[in-house]
Amino acid sequence: MADDWNMPKGDLMKAKRGVVMGVANQNSIAWGIASQLAAQGAEIAFTYQGESLERRVRPLVESIGMDTMIPADVTDDTSMDVAFATIKEKWGKIDFLVHSIAFAGKDELQGSMVANTTREGFRRAMDISVYSFIDCARRASEIMPDGGSIICMTYLGAERTVPSYNVMGVAKAALEASTRYAARDLGPQGIRVNAISAGAMRTLSLAGIRGGKSLMGTGRNWSLLKEDTSMEGVAGCALYLLSPLGRSIAGEVIHVDAGFHVVGVPDASEEE
Repeated sequence: MADDWNMPKGDLMKAKRGVVMGVANQNSIAWGIASQLAAQGAEIAFTYQGESLERRVRPLVESIGMDTMIPADVTDDTSMDVAFATIKEKWGKIDFLVHSIAFAGKDELQGSMVANTTREGFRRAMDISVYSFIDCARRASEIMPDGGSIICMTYLGAERTVPSYNVMGVAKAALEASTRYAARDLGPQGIRVNAISAGAMRTLSLAGIRGGKSLMGTGRNWSLLKEDTSMEGVAGCALYLLSPLGRSIAGEVIHVDAGFHVVGVPDASEEE
């Protein structure tokens, strides 16, 4: 866990088991969420794609006392069949799922969305960033006989234009719509489905967007709290949604961005 994260300890997730998908390194939002869940007593299975990612993530997983890592390629049905069968064999059932997976080609995350989005790039972004969530929600729901909670990660670019976010913004808009439909379909089974819209943070995803670093500065300067989006804030929101504290919350997109999303025009005095 990064030294500057302060994840409160407790037992809100004691005896709860679930899956976290999308950890890439110690700065990943998925890792911040997993760290908070572990600090609250959860038992977690992590998925990964490829040996290089496994080597990078395994030390993190072991640092919080976990040992379950399962290969999963969200673009391959056979791989996903095996991954969720492995989870079912290990635990029988789960209580939560964290989906933090998205992808768009780097060439398409710059300049004009209209000019730079290819048919294949659009298809791939939607497949990995959106369909994978629908697929994972279905698979997870099948091993949630007692109900549970599912969350995914989105961004303000789903609602408003953000420079160079382009096709990923379109994909995130589809992801948010998918969250609402999944919440409708799975709600009768006692499964709550929600999304967290986190502000710009120093992650690999941000690094892949041309001019991404400037989004952090803008987010900090224009936000109501005048601060960066914190990992503790995002992880805390995830804990709220995944734990009993989030009961009766379904189909929501919760913004965790220090209030940046409500600002229409920054205060002129702050720009001087």
